[in-house]
Amino acid sequence: MPTILVNPFNEQERVMAKAAPRLDTLAGKTLGLLDISKPGGNIFLDQLERLLKARYQVKEILRKMKPTFTKPAPDALIQELRRCDAVIEALAD
Repeated sequence: MPTILVNPFNEQERVMAKAAPRLDTLAGKTLGLLDISKPGGNIFLDQLERLLKARYQVKEILRKMKPTFTKPAPDALIQELRRCDAVIEALAD
């Protein structure tokens, strides 16, 4: 039986994208906090939410959680987060 070698690298040409513009301030902004549903993510986001409100006068925090960390966020969840001025995604373990 012949040996088949598989290249694990993605050799597709990458399209360079422009980074999103930075916010000039967090004061008065609505921020989304996305928990990807790994253990400990909620603990990190709880503390981050307190700090954002206390130190940076963030107007509103929208907390959302992905159903599972193994798959991309559902379109409906992404649409909810689109109303935010910025989104922070929490990774943990």
